[in-house]
Amino acid sequence: MQMTFRWYGDDDPVKLKQIRQVPVIKGIVGSLFEIPVGKVWPVDQVRELKNKIEEQNLELSAIESIPVHEDIKLGKSNRDKYIENYVESIRNVGKAGIDIAVYNFMPVFDWTRSELYSPNQDGSKSMLYNHEEVENLNIREDLMDLPAWAGDYTQEELDDLMKEYSEIAEEDLWKNLKYFLEKVVPVAEESGVRLAIHPDDPPWSIFGLPRIIKSEEAIKRVTKLVDSPANGISLCTGSLGANRDVDLPGLTDYLAARDRLPFIHIRNIKYLNEVDFKETAHPTQEGNVDVRGVVKALADNNFDGIIRPDHGRKIWEEESIPGYGLYDRALGSMYLYGLWEAFSNKK
Repeated sequence: MQMTFRWYGDDDPVKLKQIRQVPVIKGIVGSLFEIPVGKVWPVDQVRELKNKIEEQNLELSAIESIPVHEDIKLGKSNRDKYIENYVESIRNVGKAGIDIAVYNFMPVFDWTRSELYSPNQDGSKSMLYNHEEVENLNIREDLMDLPAWAGDYTQEELDDLMKEYSEIAEEDLWKNLKYFLEKVVPVAEESGVRLAIHPDDPPWSIFGLPRIIKSEEAIKRVTKLVDSPANGISLCTGSLGANRDVDLPGLTDYLAARDRLPFIHIRNIKYLNEVDFKETAHPTQEGNVDVRGVVKALADNNFDGIIRPDHGRKIWEEESIPGYGLYDRALGSMYLYGLWEAFSNKK
């Protein structure tokens, strides 16, 4: 197992020289944010990112994420050109020696919250999801400062996308994902890269858009679309954990035992009611995610993939990208590694 840290590049307030001081962190999860969606990732730029990280005695352990173009998700007639660009990016990631590439299949929007800095009793702040507030947001005016993709589109483009997705059912999205994987997974195998799909966050429909990677059954279904270890899951306990029906330790055990879990994001959330939740500190006692059980399932299966602490609270007045400060994620890293060390040594 390798403990890793998400890093957003040179503009990230958290610097590599700071991350390397967290004792258990050996790897970095990075991306090329400057590459437009649908374009090929040049191998030279991937290597440049890798070299920059290695200069700080860290390793580029995974790419998160290579975005999937909306025309692929929509199954449009021009999707093959974008898929070909995608497979070329996978080849280049493999040539650079990176063996994990994350992606998601969420239409239009990535992870979404109603509040980024909701106060906690201890003086910290964390992200909050209030379903009623999210459903009442204006997707053009209100989402510009939230973690979503609305700002990537003009008003006309966004309107067109929303209309196109209104004609797409969930089973259509499944068919389009299968088509994508049948084209990409063989290339990933040849390139020594393991694809890892991230669950939808939150794991239900928002703004009337279809979402499919939102349950235990859906995760298992993905692994069967193309039967290959290169068709894996980037399990996120905070994203999928918002679905109260998911047995996270059991699902972790299922995936790890079948070699379909190259990467796991671990974070905790606290249920506020049937749909609303708040992000918390990582320890099991702080929320409703059985973090202890998840790490034990990893240890029981001799997990040899990578872990990263996911969204942290804003603590000690740190200024950072929402959810991605240094301090709380560093605390989370130490907690997760402590659990790992204890469980793996008991075997």
